[in-house]
Amino acid sequence: MGRREFLGILSGTAAAWPLSARAQQPALPVIGYVNLSPARSSMEAALRQGLSETGYSEGQNVTIEYHWAEGNRDRLSAIVADLVRRRVSVIAAIQCNQVAVASFRLANGQ
Repeated sequence: MGRREFLGILSGTAAAWPLSARAQQPALPVIGYVNLSPARSSMEAALRQGLSETGYSEGQNVTIEYHWAEGNRDRLSAIVADLVRRRVSVIAAIQCNQVAVASFRLANGQ
């Protein structure tokens, strides 16, 4: 193998290295935030503050997916079913006890 061939292989490997390294990074844990209210509330800020106090920072080492039921309890089941199907790390339910029940039932195949 000549010097040019060796350098060509080496540079190709070096160029692909960052891509493979990025692909192997573990996914961030995902929090599924569900709120019955129709609009944002102070609860989102409280969640971020609590996470911050325990060493978590949204976008850096945890992802938060926000979902509002817009005051419609019928939407809760669909939101929770989607979060359970996608296997989020945890579901944070605000103002909605039904989410806890639905989550448990879906997770246990009921």
